[in-house]
Amino acid sequence: MPRQTTRNLRPSTADYPNSQLGASFSLGTPTPLEEHLFRRIVAWLLRPLLTLVLRLTPDDDAWERLTVTPRLNVYGGGLRLDFPKFLSGPSAVSVSSLDDIQQWLLGCKYEADEILFSEPDFWQHPTTFERLRAGDCEDFALWAWRKLVELGFDADIVAGYCVKDGKLAGRHAWVVFRQDGKEFLFEPAARTKEAMIRPLSEVRDNYVPEVGADRTGHRFAFTGYLVAQKRQLRDRTSLRTA
Repeated sequence: MPRQTTRNLRPSTADYPNSQLGASFSLGTPTPLEEHLFRRIVAWLLRPLLTLVLRLTPDDDAWERLTVTPRLNVYGGGLRLDFPKFLSGPSAVSVSSLDDIQQWLLGCKYEADEILFSEPDFWQHPTTFERLRAGDCEDFALWAWRKLVELGFDADIVAGYCVKDGKLAGRHAWVVFRQDGKEFLFEPAARTKEAMIRPLSEVRDNYVPEVGADRTGHRFAFTGYLVAQKRQLRDRTSLRTA
């Protein structure tokens, strides 16, 4: 009998040059959807471990600074620029004292991002804030932080939570600065000068700082990030068991 030969019946890409044959076997760069799904799966798998770590984390001082560099999205979804960018660019407002900063801010209007920009969150550049003279807490804080730095103050912009009745009351942004060896908390969106600046030692328990940026724009974190996560976990657990 003549020798039989076997033929490979699997089609090749040469037979179908314009097809996507074999595309499913590619190990190339993942698509954005694949990356998103992968992150969701990893987060779901790690959630029990994270919950355990948070429960075992002691309630340390929320204001202790950590030498880590947080990602920008930890500060807020509307933060599009890194902090050194907020310290540069034109400014039409000149100040020569802390009182000048407070006085100018009192002429600004608190307005939600949804109204101004039709977005849930948007961090304005100080140049934009000077033109609109309206914004929410982080817009007031960014402008005040920049002006304090211009005057030579050692100032940080801080994002975290306010505390009301022992519970986290909502995300917020403010400024902390040092003067004559003392630390002060600056609430730029407050509507009186007296409410704007207070010694940090008197109000620190009313805030849980999570992240911040120093006078050069360098990002850092607080132990308050873990404290906030633990409090949120405790609140969710109490709601489920109620």
